[in-house]
Amino acid sequence: MRTILIVDDDPHIGNMLEEALRREHYAVLRAYSGTEASYVLDRERPDLVLLDLMLPGLNGEMLLPRIAGIPVIVVSAKADVESKVSLLLGGAADYVTKPFELRELLARIAAQLRAAEGRTEARRLCFEDLVLDLELHTVTLDPSVSSSKAGQVVHQTCMENESPADQSGIGSAAVAHLTRTEFAILRLLMQNPAQVLSKSQLLERIGADTPDCTESSLKMHISNLRKKLRALTGRDYIEAVWGIGFRMKPSEED
Repeated sequence: MRTILIVDDDPHIGNMLEEALRREHYAVLRAYSGTEASYVLDRERPDLVLLDLMLPGLNGEMLLPRIAGIPVIVVSAKADVESKVSLLLGGAADYVTKPFELRELLARIAAQLRAAEGRTEARRLCFEDLVLDLELHTVTLDPSVSSSKAGQVVHQTCMENESPADQSGIGSAAVAHLTRTEFAILRLLMQNPAQVLSKSQLLERIGADTPDCTESSLKMHISNLRKKLRALTGRDYIEAVWGIGFRMKPSEED
């Protein structure tokens, strides 16, 4: 299920957008200021952001450069050409003027998500030295990732021009091949490295990609995934937080 972050301080517009997006089977995140949106983006990685400009605190123009690797559609009452050109050149994927036609906005959202799916350069997701190949559904170790970041958690897609095999060292390193469900679970956890995800959140957000995963089978899938990572790396990367859910476990906690 694709996730869209709505950043708008007008609750009526936000509620209308959320209702329409949920009808289209999107998951929705909300933020009512640029500051709150920045906080959300530190912990979540939505597939697309709908961004108002006139926000309290950190405004939309200030927030836009901080959103990396995620398509942003500006939805604003500012209708002058100068504002549109400046924001499109500044990183926005699209610009929609308020008041807008809902069907048109939904079409623009779908178009941006299709374009994002078609980009081949974002092929890897990293957590410390763990590298998930988004095309091959494999996971490998790359010590250069963690050493270059001095032990910090790395939460990014990597965009080198090498082949996936060159990027992740598949030719010389051990590789864990993941099932479709294991891949969806690990990708979601790695996209949200600072967050504990509950079982219901995991099921809701991977449900569209893994209809075979149910509440009763989720624990088994996660157990199998943890075994594969442990065999590959020698340590646990996924931690069960009692009574809450699961999260990625930083190495300093071992």
